[in-house]
Amino acid sequence: MSQAPDFSAHTPVMQQYFRLKADHPDSLVFFRMGDFYEVFYDDARKCNQLLDITITTRGQSGGAPVVMAGVPVHALESYLAKLIKLGEAVAIAEQVGDVATAKGPVERKVMRIVTPGTVTDGELLDEKQDSVLLAVVSQGKTLGLAWLSITAGQLGLAECAERELPSWLSRLNPAEVLVDREKQPAAVLAARAPITNRPGWQFDSTLGTRKLCEQLGVASLQGYNAQSLTAAQAAAAALLSYAEHTQGRALAHVKSLTVQRASELLDLPPATQRNLELTVTLRGETAPTLLSVIDSCRTGMGSRALRQWLLYPKRARNEAMFRHEAIAALMAAGPEPLREALRHVSDVERIAARVALRQVRPRELTGLRATLQTLPELRETLPADGGLLDHLAEGLLASPHIEELLRRAIAEEPAVLMRDGGVIADGFDAALDELRGIQNNCDAFLLDLETRERARTGIANLRVQFNKVHGFYIEVTQGQVDKVPMDYQRRQTLKNAERYITPELKTFEDKALSANERALAREKYLYEQLIDQLTEELPALVALGRSLASLDALAALAERAGTLRWCRPEFVNQPAIDITAGRHPVVESRLRETGGGEFMANDCRLDARTRMLMITGPNMGGKSTFMRQVALISLLAAMGSFVPADACRLGPMDAIHTRIGAADDLANAQSTFMLEMTEGAAILHGATDQSLVLMDEIGRGTSTFDGLALASAIASHLHDKSRSFTLFATHYFELTEFPAKHSQAINCHVSAVESGEDIVFLHEIQPGPASRSYGVQVARLAGMPASLVRQARATLEALEAKAAAGDAQIDLFAAPPPAPAAATAEPSPLQEAMDAVDPDALTPREALDLVYKLKKLSLP
Repeated sequence: MSQAPDFSAHTPVMQQYFRLKADHPDSLVFFRMGDFYEVFYDDARKCNQLLDITITTRGQSGGAPVVMAGVPVHALESYLAKLIKLGEAVAIAEQVGDVATAKGPVERKVMRIVTPGTVTDGELLDEKQDSVLLAVVSQGKTLGLAWLSITAGQLGLAECAERELPSWLSRLNPAEVLVDREKQPAAVLAARAPITNRPGWQFDSTLGTRKLCEQLGVASLQGYNAQSLTAAQAAAAALLSYAEHTQGRALAHVKSLTVQRASELLDLPPATQRNLELTVTLRGETAPTLLSVIDSCRTGMGSRALRQWLLYPKRARNEAMFRHEAIAALMAAGPEPLREALRHVSDVERIAARVALRQVRPRELTGLRATLQTLPELRETLPADGGLLDHLAEGLLASPHIEELLRRAIAEEPAVLMRDGGVIADGFDAALDELRGIQNNCDAFLLDLETRERARTGIANLRVQFNKVHGFYIEVTQGQVDKVPMDYQRRQTLKNAERYITPELKTFEDKALSANERALAREKYLYEQLIDQLTEELPALVALGRSLASLDALAALAERAGTLRWCRPEFVNQPAIDITAGRHPVVESRLRETGGGEFMANDCRLDARTRMLMITGPNMGGKSTFMRQVALISLLAAMGSFVPADACRLGPMDAIHTRIGAADDLANAQSTFMLEMTEGAAILHGATDQSLVLMDEIGRGTSTFDGLALASAIASHLHDKSRSFTLFATHYFELTEFPAKHSQAINCHVSAVESGEDIVFLHEIQPGPASRSYGVQVARLAGMPASLVRQARATLEALEAKAAAGDAQIDLFAAPPPAPAAATAEPSPLQEAMDAVDPDALTPREALDLVYKLKKLSLP
């Protein structure tokens, strides 16, 4: 057993600091000292680098200067935000002792630990995205996953193979990952989040089962179908222990558990989420993406629900069909009244969480009060659909006791922070009203006392006054001292006057001087009692938050469907992707915003007889857009949204796989072609006859013959073995022969029209193969030098002629051909006449003669 470090050589305050730091060695300790949070020694140096705050040295402790830096208490959140973004953990040590009565240093205690995955302050959170804490542990070949959104009160479990972990990380997008420091899974390095090491003994499945049952208030996990997930239970043990440790209390609002199984979800591998730009563009921006197009929610919790639906669509269609029915009902009734009512709704999910963690602020409670007052109006806007809307309406029946309590207890416009007072409403507590009365009526009391004492004593110039040094007193001039009554007690003697106090004034002084402090203490006590009462209503508040979030998401989808002319998809049991006049939602939205014209809609017909489209045509023609829009329409339908099409009929679907674009991963020693083959291999191993596969220009990262051979083999595998629904875009025209030997494949192309050297893209999908790729024309449109384009065109014509006639090898590096003959021909008489003219030397008469001459030369 290690010996406790000796801090006796340090000052009492620094001893206190070192003890707290020893308990939190991996965190920056913010040590409250009056109006500042101070950091010391190595923490100060680190904060200097991360926050650019000034380091100072002050005094001595342990025989050396104290190195320190500080941030103002009122600016804490802004500094925390920067540290959390950098992946740091911060332990906040508050003064919990009474400064006035403390003998020696006031007592301090770490009240909370803020880490990237356990943030609860609204100022530090993205309003539209949950902050997820994830724990991962390896048990043999199985990885156990447990995750928690503290602010939403949502707890989840899953198990997967290590190769599947990147897909889960992509969906969950955790803010912080907990791992066993003794055996960290290699795949966890794919997480774009800080990794926190925890002791191995915390990842114990037996402990996890007990903690989960205690958290959920159940005797077993059988009701959640989670009793066999021992690896996930082990992860949950570390997860819940860490969350309770950072918050300093139990998580009273976390009372539900979601068990996710990959076999029940529509598989969206990381490449699919990236290539389809579901929540983030390829450049790393949040717009324009599919989520940014469909998210017109009025609240942050609605946006978070919509993100959840988008990233966790189910293979089973029941949930999506309920949402379709709700959206249809809202569209029929008009979603705007509901959306207008939702404008006045606060983020109940996060408020409930902060109530449970006893961190809720006064103005959050006024927001909750306003939300509760809006509920009757909101319920009136809901149409009955006999399904999901009716169920959500039941969640809006929060206890009227909560609203009545908040109306009586919280002031109309309370202070921002409890420490400032002025939070509890007048009339709520008699003792508080009396203390406030003393504060507010002090001047009136002193004037009344002065009037009464002048009348009683006959001293006309008697004055009742106050100063901070001597408190309240009655002042009498020296010439009137003989009139002072017996109950006056001398308090101070001045040169020309005596100051006295009476029993009545002393009683008032005791009350008045402590009234402000006592009023604030009373308010804090009442506020804590109020939180106790709200904690008892947490189940109703959590249910209310989830109902409001779902209604907001449904109303947003209804508004989008109406505004963007989307249709209700139909689900069938037969294999089918049957889309009439489908459109790419993001591209169409951008065209509308930029005035770029109408989007060209296209059909897609895939069924049991036709499972592959071999798509050819020019670059820039719209092949990738068409492929992506089919995938996005399928995904939107699966999440429960209407879709951008005139009609849509979809059969069962278990995954959407994509191989699109050219990129590399040099950090992991993967070239562009290697990454292309790796992603292609993952698709071929995972695709089934219920999968949608997008293959865009596979094989282009290597030589022509290698690429063609690989593309042909991959197409054959998808057609013959996987039997997936496949959209296969290629520039290898040899593959247009593929459908001749594969009965379930057909050719189609995106159309374009040539006019001389110009090309017009029609963006229309037509049957049959394309005649050419038009790459040289696209290069000219991109701004390539004219000489380069001429050389490329000449080389292309020579290669085509060689391929047709079997001629000798072409010199690819020959000089470019001369400019067109028209540019080097003999000048015409008109041109010669123009070249001979000096306009500045012409007289008016000569200019007129020249016009007649040029006119004559221009005639045939």
